[in-house]
Amino acid sequence: MLELADIQKRVDPLFPGLMGVRLLETSPERVVGELEVRPDLCTSGGIMHGGAYMAFADTLGALGTVVNLPPGKFTTTTDSSTKFIAGAKVGTTVRGESVALHRGRTTMVWQTRVLNADGRLCAVVTQTQLVLDAKG
Repeated sequence: MLELADIQKRVDPLFPGLMGVRLLETSPERVVGELEVRPDLCTSGGIMHGGAYMAFADTLGALGTVVNLPPGKFTTTTDSSTKFIAGAKVGTTVRGESVALHRGRTTMVWQTRVLNADGRLCAVVTQTQLVLDAKG
C-alpha cells in the first residue's frame, strides 16, 4: 500500500494541492483530510463555496480508490451527489472523512462527510469511481 507521505507528494502538484488538501490518514477503508477555508475558496460572505466542498470530497474518495487499485489500473469519478447542510467560515479548517461503501473490481463507492471547525456536518458527498485499465 502507498504511504501517506507518498500520496501527499503525488497530490501536491495537482488541483487538490492547489486547493490545499492535506491528508491525515489513508487506508483501504477510509481516507481523512483537511482543508483550510481560504478567501479564494469562498463565496460572498466568507463561506466555503459548494464547488470547493465537492472537489475536496471527490479528492478523498478518489484517493480511497487509488489505495485499493491493483497494479495496472487507474480510476475516474463517474457520479457524484452532494447534500449541503451547513457552512464553513473563512479562516477555519474543514475535515473530511471518506469511507468505502463498496469496493468492487470495476467500481467503488465512497461517502465523504465534511465537518466544519465546530464539528457540525456541512456536506455529505457520495461518489462512484470507475476502475479502468491503465494505458501504456
